[in-house]
Order: sequence, then structure tokens, then C-alpha cells
Amino acid sequence: MKRRWIDLSEGDLRTTVAGQNGRRIPIAPGIATHLPSRSFCTLLRLIFFSPRRSSARGRRMMQWERLLSPARLGKRHAEPLQALRSPFQRDYDRIVFSSAFRRLQDKTQVFPLAESDYVRTRLTHSLEAGCVGRSLGTAVGAHIVEKHRPANIHPSDIGDVVAAACLAHDIGNPPFGHSGEDAIRHWFVTSPVARKLHEELKRIPAKFSDFERFEGNAQGMRILTRLQMPDNRGGLQLTCATLGAFAKYPRPSHPPRDPKDRRASTKKFSFFDSEADLFAEVAQHTGLLERDCGWCRHPLALVVEAADDICYRLVDFEDGVRLGLLPYEEASLAFAEVIGDPKFLDIAARMRGNEAGIEFLRAVAVGKALEQVTQVFVENEPAILAGKFEQPLIQCTKVAEPLESIVARSRKRLYGNPRGLEIEAAGFEVIGGLLDLFVEAVEALARDGKSVAPRWRNLLQLAPEPSIGPNRTPASDVYTRLLRMTDYVSGMTDSYAVGLYRKLRGISLPGR
Repeated sequence: MKRRWIDLSEGDLRTTVAGQNGRRIPIAPGIATHLPSRSFCTLLRLIFFSPRRSSARGRRMMQWERLLSPARLGKRHAEPLQALRSPFQRDYDRIVFSSAFRRLQDKTQVFPLAESDYVRTRLTHSLEAGCVGRSLGTAVGAHIVEKHRPANIHPSDIGDVVAAACLAHDIGNPPFGHSGEDAIRHWFVTSPVARKLHEELKRIPAKFSDFERFEGNAQGMRILTRLQMPDNRGGLQLTCATLGAFAKYPRPSHPPRDPKDRRASTKKFSFFDSEADLFAEVAQHTGLLERDCGWCRHPLALVVEAADDICYRLVDFEDGVRLGLLPYEEASLAFAEVIGDPKFLDIAARMRGNEAGIEFLRAVAVGKALEQVTQVFVENEPAILAGKFEQPLIQCTKVAEPLESIVARSRKRLYGNPRGLEIEAAGFEVIGGLLDLFVEAVEALARDGKSVAPRWRNLLQLAPEPSIGPNRTPASDVYTRLLRMTDYVSGMTDSYAVGLYRKLRGISLPGR
């Protein structure tokens, strides 16, 4: 028998064992929750009967016991399990009730400021992705539970983790969809107001890169772990399992991605420098494998990505039919290629109208893609756990080719429609204009204090306190001041941003 010592820091879930050469190795937080508290003893001795548990192979593979950690970020003590409500269901509920999630109802999915009440917004897209994610997660969860037998885990728990992460996956998107991210990057690089801040920010490249490469995924992590429920360390204090699954790109913004790097997990980044310490805790609790400039993906992050891929490929296409941008015949044939069985076209043709038919075909196509993704995950699970699987799951399915055809048609016919492009172009002016005004105002307040010019003093009265600082006092460093203002502008809905910009520029006046 080989004796190992475990240090249990006071009330903290971060627990280590003594490995070879005195190196400290983290163990699963779930183990710590079953040990006596520090009030009984400060050093516990555990006996492991099989030294093979810590073999080199074991250290290179992620373990489901840790990946499904119910430890809550920012909580010092483990919470007791509830019989009727899992920790991951509580994550889902916390996200639904957050103000940032509610604002997704007026944020662009594909068609900015759409006049049709049928077209999806970021809110409905997120809810649909959560539904697909729950089905996918439960399906792969059945395999995980049968093969690995993680303690106190049911397949539906894994479905709940994926559903919660899917629900939040777009929560950091600014107004006007992905073009809003481009607008913030463009503003930071080109605006004279922003360029005045470059010299100080460049002293720490990671901070400069956060704005130069502004990313909605990282803003989402900031919202979940800091901005919502800001009095709590860890913000919403979601479980580490859910936060790990949420982080599709578990790396910081700096250094930039090597142009030769084609890994899916390094295409973007999932946390700003301001949240780097928080994500490091998530990675530690869940046992993500470290690698250059970050960590490998949590296996369930691939499932979250697949759920999003399925929804935006198929559902956006359906929206195109409802808006008259795609003919029913073209869309129905494309869905039939995904399904792989022409009999469903006949069933759809007998339904009452094209709307019912296209909804039916979309539903069957989603089910087919879900089945294929599950199979790919199961077949590649060893490589996924080793952090060596670096492709989106959907690209490895038999339906990859017809789905890619749908994406190509969507880019040509939907995403590039003139009205959408006009509104997105206007979005650059709106977002850039708001950032110019509010950033210049807060910089003036930081520089001049109480003697700040009346114009800036009045403008800042319109901004909420968190966007300026506690007691409306700006932070001493420019990085934090700029973060708070991008929090404010990126958190706006499409309609609110347009309305505020028009008022501040004198294009329209209140009450008129």
C-alpha cells in the first residue's frame, strides 16, 4: 500500500495530493466534500490501495468525476445536494432569471431589428440551443454513466450541464450580433478617443489585446462570473462543470493565435485578463489539461458547440423561408438531404401550408443531426478526454456535407441580405459613437474630478453606477475604466442602443 497525504485548506475545495518529487497534484473536489472539516484536523492521511490510479496515463486523461464537479465558483464550502433539484438545474435557473439573459430578447440573431414577430432573437435561439443541448447531453450522458459510473451522476445531470451552458452561450454578445463585436474592435483600433488610451494599455499586452480582439465569449464569462450578482465572488456562482462547458475557447486573448494553429479551441478566447484567475479555478476544479496558453476544452464544451451549430444551421434556414428570402422548395430539399430519407418530403407536402411543412422537416433534421453528433462523441471519447480531439463534432458526422451546403446558402441569401447589412453598418456608428461619448466622459472625470466639464458630468448621470465605479468614482487604472464602459455598451439591447444614440446625438429628443 502506498500512503499519500492530502492538505485540506480551510473551507476551500482546492485540494492536493503529494505526487512524485514533492509535486502537488489536485484531486477531485468531490473527494474533499466527504472529508472531516478543518475543525477536526488539519492534515488527513488517505490510503490508496492501487498505485496505478496516478499512472502517467491517468494524469494525461481528464476524469469525469472532476469534469462534472458541482463545486460552485466563489463558494468556500460545498453545498448539500438537494433531492429534487440538482446543482446543474440550479445553474440553469440562475441564468434564466438573470437580467443579462432577459436582454437577449432584443439582441440580433441573424436579422437585426426584425419587423416579423416570428424571427428568432438571441433569446429564442439560446432557448432552442438549450433544448438541443439537453437532448445531446443526456444522450452522451447515458454512455458516460454506463462506461465510467461517476458517483451521484445520472445521464440527465449531464444533459442539465450542457443545457445551462447552451442557455448562456450568447449572453455576452453586444448589440447587432457578431457585427457588434467587430464594431467594438474597430472602435478600439481606429477611434481617436480610444487611441489616447493605447500607450498605457500597451504596457500590459494582455490587457491591450482584450480590447483589440474583443470577444463576446469572454464578455459572457465576465457576465456570469463577475457582473451578475457582483457582490458575490464568482458572480452567479455557477458550478465549475457548467462554466467549463461554457468555455469553448479556454485561453486568454494574449498571445494571439499562431496563424498555423488550426485547432478549433484556439480560434477565439473565453476570458479576459480580468477573469483569468477565476477561470484558472474552474480549470483546476474540473481537471482540464493544461497546454500552451491555456487549457484543452472541457469535453462537454464540444457538445455545447454542436448544439449551437445544429440550431444556427437549420433554424436560421427555416427563418429565411418565413421571411421570404428562401423558396420553400429549396429549403425543403436541403433539409431532406440532411434527413437522408425522401419519404419525409411527402409527409411535409401533405401538411397544411408550407410553414407547417418546413417546421416539420426542420424538426426531423435536428433529430438526425443530434443522433449523428452523439455517435461521433461516443466513438471519439478517448481522444476527447485526452484533449486531442480538435474538430467540431458536427464536421465529423455523415450529415456534415449537406449542413455545410446549408451554411453556404445562408451566407449568400440570408446573412448578406441588404436590409441586414444596412442595419449592421449603422450599428458600427451606434456602438462606436456611444463608446466615444461615454469613454471620453469617464476619462475626463478620472482626470478632472469634481471640476469635470458640465457636458461630461451630465452625460455620466445617464450611465449606471457600475459602468463608472463604486460611488460613481472611476477606477485608478484605464483598463478597468474601459472594461466598465464596454460592459455598459455591450450589454445594451439593439433598440436601447439605437434610441440612446439618437438622443445623445440630437437626432431625436425625449418625448418627440
